[in-house]
Amino acid sequence: MGGTRTAMEWLASAAPDPEACRWEWERHPMGVALLPAGRLWDVLILSGELGHPTFDVLARLIDRPGPVLADHGSARGGFFVPPGTAGRWLGAGIRAGGRGSWIVVPHPTRTAHGVRWLVPPDGSGLLTDTAVLEMAMHEAAAGIPRSGGD
Repeated sequence: MGGTRTAMEWLASAAPDPEACRWEWERHPMGVALLPAGRLWDVLILSGELGHPTFDVLARLIDRPGPVLADHGSARGGFFVPPGTAGRWLGAGIRAGGRGSWIVVPHPTRTAHGVRWLVPPDGSGLLTDTAVLEMAMHEAAAGIPRSGGD
């Protein structure tokens, strides 16, 4: 339970009002909180078509990536990366959430309506290295079959 509390405290510390954030997780029927990106982390949001294979490659490359979210049906995945990444990101077809963006985040140990953790935060502040994530994206994209007029 200690690790869970640490993860909750770490996530909640991104909120303008950490106590209200914890209240949302514990008492709100949706079980989610809206947290600002850009302070402790940014989020790179990939389509499921690219996100799933990227996650698989990333899992082979490193022992533990930073937190990763998936939406309902896994149509999109969000990889938590260092703050400032969103402002520098140039990858086409990838949404970058940084300063000024808000992310729907479930409690670190629960699945909520519409969003779940593939890799929950561990409370240490570990984030996925952007260069490693980009390498995983390239490897994953190389393996995705292309549709077209061949």
